[in-house]
Amino acid sequence: MRRRRQASRSKFRSRFEEKVASALKRAGVHHSYESMKLTYTKECKYTPDFVLDNGIILEVKGYWQASDRTKHLRVREAHPDLDIRFVFQRASNTLNKTSKTTYGDWCDKHGFLWCEGDIPKEWMN
Repeated sequence: MRRRRQASRSKFRSRFEEKVASALKRAGVHHSYESMKLTYTKECKYTPDFVLDNGIILEVKGYWQASDRTKHLRVREAHPDLDIRFVFQRASNTLNKTSKTTYGDWCDKHGFLWCEGDIPKEWMN
């Protein structure tokens, strides 16, 4: 028969962390637990849909997820020299069911050029 563990009233996330904290205390080492928050960046790769000979990058979107929008903000932050533009199947789609912001509105707000359906001829020259 297995023994059931009693719920721990510890502020630590594991028994091992609790054990280390006890050892530090016994050794007289002043410390704090989870008192800092550090930011870090995650390196990812982005593969554009189309790269035109004139250097314009076209990203073609039907459904546009929040994670994709965040990705494009990070890509532009890392590569401000790139000219990334969006081609939407329907630019009047809203970001989600409860939002009034459309795909086009989001691009306008964040300074991305966009079109719906057909690519403007001036983009291709």
